[in-house]
Amino acid sequence: MFIVLLGVTLLVSMAVSIVVVRSFSKPLDSILRRIIADEISSAWLRYLKFAIIVVGVSAGVRIHELEKYITPWRGDQEQRIVQLTNDRWVLELYRTVIETLQGIAWMLLVFFCIALIAYVIVRISELRRPHSGGSEKH
Repeated sequence: MFIVLLGVTLLVSMAVSIVVVRSFSKPLDSILRRIIADEISSAWLRYLKFAIIVVGVSAGVRIHELEKYITPWRGDQEQRIVQLTNDRWVLELYRTVIETLQGIAWMLLVFFCIALIAYVIVRISELRRPHSGGSEKH
């Protein structure tokens, strides 16, 4: 039963991650094209999509939390293992969705903060460019 739970949490976290990638694909592409005005922005977009899926799956499939279904509680004299009931299944699937979204949200927050700083730098360099270009003689 544990293997099934592990497989299902993997599939759920993968599905949630793919939905997020599809939802944010166009905004991320626009941001990267604005900051990196080069063809390499498409490669960065592919990497960012991959990173979203990896972060989502690693945050959603919480191996250390799922171990309680195969190992007894520490300090338990009777060596009991938590049983996988229907209620526990629902709880684990809910946790998988929430943890996947939370991991991706933190990753995107860091990305957008860095992208905002990069945008400001690009914008400042664009505003300064006409002033320096007019004083040069060819």
